[in-house]
Amino acid sequence: MMLYLAVGCGAAIGALTRYLSAPMLMALFGLGPLWATGFVNVAGSFIIGLFATVTGPDGRWLVKPATRQFVMSGFCGGLTTFSAMSLDTFTLAADGNWAAAGVYLGLSVALSLAAVWLGRILALRINR
Repeated sequence: MMLYLAVGCGAAIGALTRYLSAPMLMALFGLGPLWATGFVNVAGSFIIGLFATVTGPDGRWLVKPATRQFVMSGFCGGLTTFSAMSLDTFTLAADGNWAAAGVYLGLSVALSLAAVWLGRILALRINR
């Protein structure tokens, strides 16, 4: 039961963080909701890459399974917005902005993969 509660609480916090990221990025940098979606996908990819490695079997941090699931399944699952990214890409394409849709999708995927890689590299250094 604690595992389910941990995932649910993490998801709620992740979703709230995702929701608040758009007004925060707008206020700080003048960026709109499309950029907020991309930002949380990249940030979530970095966090999950870092945390999965640093708390894995060879990791330096020993955490309880509920804590691991709170962060990875809960927070990162609630934070990242692949479905929103898919809708944003579809909307751009449906509006005839095929180039923008392709660039947005390509950058989102490439930067998210790079963020997972960077998170893993950082965690491997922490684990030394």
